[in-house]
Amino acid sequence: MTAPVFTPVEMLAKLVSFDTTSAKSNRVLIDWVKDYFDAHDVAATLVPNADGSKASLYATIGPMVEGGVVLSGHTDVVPVEGQPWDTDPWTLTEKAGKLYGRGSCDMKGFVATALAMVPRFKAARLKTPVHFALSYDEEIGCLGAHSLAERLMGDVPKPRAIVIGEPTMMGTVKGHKGQNSYQVVFTGFEAHSSMTHLGVSAIHFAGDLIHFIDRLQDEFAAAADPAKGYVPACGTMNVGTLHGGTAGNILARECVLVWEYRQIPGDDGDEARRRVQAHIDAVMLPAMRRKHPAADIVMTPRFVVPAFAAEEGGEAEALARAWSGSNLSTVVAYATEAGIFQKTGVSTVVCGPGDIAQAHQPNEFILRSQIDACEAFLGRMTEWAERG
Repeated sequence: MTAPVFTPVEMLAKLVSFDTTSAKSNRVLIDWVKDYFDAHDVAATLVPNADGSKASLYATIGPMVEGGVVLSGHTDVVPVEGQPWDTDPWTLTEKAGKLYGRGSCDMKGFVATALAMVPRFKAARLKTPVHFALSYDEEIGCLGAHSLAERLMGDVPKPRAIVIGEPTMMGTVKGHKGQNSYQVVFTGFEAHSSMTHLGVSAIHFAGDLIHFIDRLQDEFAAAADPAKGYVPACGTMNVGTLHGGTAGNILARECVLVWEYRQIPGDDGDEARRRVQAHIDAVMLPAMRRKHPAADIVMTPRFVVPAFAAEEGGEAEALARAWSGSNLSTVVAYATEAGIFQKTGVSTVVCGPGDIAQAHQPNEFILRSQIDACEAFLGRMTEWAERG
């Protein structure tokens, strides 16, 4: 049976057709990709989550020697519900050089282009290997990347560089902020809203914590160092969701708040959590329990995505700039899996097709010219791998 061959756009259409919203399984896509590798006689290994409902994948083309390049991407996408799409988000649609579809930019465009290159990688006389690393649940905390990086680095000779193909318009991103997410559960005591002295409103105390987080953000902003190149120039905090209460005339027994801190590389990533926890322990809990002894506040981490630190004379950055032909190199505020892979000790860079401004948007698109640029990037990488 002849192994399937796709152009990058044909491959992108296939990948977009799989609804891999993070709340769902990515197995239909990842199992298809494994079958694709199998058809090309490339051994691919799955790294499933605890219940097997999701999986990462890694594969190698070329000799099992040190010095290869890892092409890394995530397979999950953000939801489309509630967004005003003009086209079917799960059908790749081209209009005026723009390829519309959920994940087309973030980041199935890179994954598709790399997968479409498999026949060329196989035909090349590679002296150094090309490794693939495809993850799950990047959009909800980079949950799959930790075990993927551990397994990959345990099974293959040490690579020379890791390319995280997030959308950068094929420029190089050499550093980004981390992301630390926390859930805070407030437990109050219900009472009739006319008898506030008898109960504790969990929502009111959640509001107090939001005010404290805002003041802490102002403090961090006042101490920011613009010379580090980040916009905003300081670590940032955000309360993303707040849920609580049962009726307008009942003091809320429970309220759940989710907040995050995005720290600059080199900053203390745990400082914001410690400060918030200290305020809870010293100020908020005593105040709640003076109203009722059953009141409580419990803060737990949801996930931690490490910051990605710029490497002085980073080899991955130098290689990516040579392959892309772009001198653009910057640091960004959003987070990727780069910090996780960088912790393996391998030089890492973020470089991929598409504009991050399109990520998570209705009518998400990637320019066809960006797919072409990524294909050229991977072509030059192939020539480099042939030279060894």
